[in-house]
Amino acid sequence: MNVAGVMSGTSADGVDVAIVRIAPGRGKSARPEVKLLAHEAFPYPGLLRSAVLGAMNARSTSTAELARLNWRLGIAYAETVRATVEKHRIRIDLVGCHGQTIYHQGKTSNYAGRKIACTWQLGEPAAIAATVNVPVVSNFRPADMFAGGQGAPLVPLLDYVLFSHAKRGRVLQNIGGIGNLTAIPSGAAARDLIAFDTGPGNMVIDAMTQALFNKPFDRNGSIAARGTVIDPVLRAALLNPFFRVRPPRSAGREQFGREFAADLLVRCRRASRKPEDAVATATALTAESIARSYDQFVHPAMSGRRVDYIVSGGGARNATLMAMLAQRLEPFGCELTTSTDHGLPVEAKEAAAFALLAWRTWHRLPGNVPSATGAHASVILGQVTYV
Repeated sequence: MNVAGVMSGTSADGVDVAIVRIAPGRGKSARPEVKLLAHEAFPYPGLLRSAVLGAMNARSTSTAELARLNWRLGIAYAETVRATVEKHRIRIDLVGCHGQTIYHQGKTSNYAGRKIACTWQLGEPAAIAATVNVPVVSNFRPADMFAGGQGAPLVPLLDYVLFSHAKRGRVLQNIGGIGNLTAIPSGAAARDLIAFDTGPGNMVIDAMTQALFNKPFDRNGSIAARGTVIDPVLRAALLNPFFRVRPPRSAGREQFGREFAADLLVRCRRASRKPEDAVATATALTAESIARSYDQFVHPAMSGRRVDYIVSGGGARNATLMAMLAQRLEPFGCELTTSTDHGLPVEAKEAAAFALLAWRTWHRLPGNVPSATGAHASVILGQVTYV
């Protein structure tokens, strides 16, 4: 099957579409064969991005606003899939759409007399099915959560299928709005994966850049490169309780969104009059939280050997962040590369992951990795919208 995966992450900067050819592997336990056929990136129009950011973890909004945003996102996803299909002249059989997360609570808490966890991704799948005339798999996270998991991360299955190696340990680090990793020891089975969210990715950096320079992101890390990390502020930020939580764990704007960024900005301004220093400090926070996560929870399982540390997501384009990360990980024997170096463009990996998950749902196969999400069982993910 040719499957289009659609991904819009917590950075809320736009939509990635990856068209992937997937075929069953040979043998009962063989991995499927996955090949990227096409990838396109589509920035959100300004008004749509503002609406998405306003809805994420919002303290107040309206049912009408959320209903309209759900419909509008569905139309945006449909248009991006259609544009990708027409540009590359590829017939597709299925679409897997993650949707836009506006709230994610992976741990249970009290609400209306019961303890619940919950998640919500917007983007009406019927709009996609009607536009491209193929079935759509969406709403991937809830099935894992009702099996006791946190509904995240869900990319580890693709990481294992494409990047596991018989002789080399590998870590797949995605740096989107949130950072997450999948660690695959050499020769590991899927049940041996270690995967979890490491903390902020681009989210806090973007917030600083927007507030101080009126730019949506720090292109190539050029602003951070002109600044100096404010060490006392960085150390204080790393005291956030999230960084002490053992995996499985997941994060979003609920932990590192507008409130966290605003507090960090106040601390940076008190310590330095140079705005570049705030962006440099936010960049160092991402690098340091990733390195500490690796040291605490992954390094002991990698047997002290050289490790391929493969970065994807928008953060892989930030040269300053990548330099900081390489410096922090080098003492652990990690060789930093990107997924592009291994044949999969850095922006395409998560979209490709949801193409694979949709393919598994269509064939009634489980898609979660319980060791990553904390679920007590492997389950079939997602819901199907037919045409």
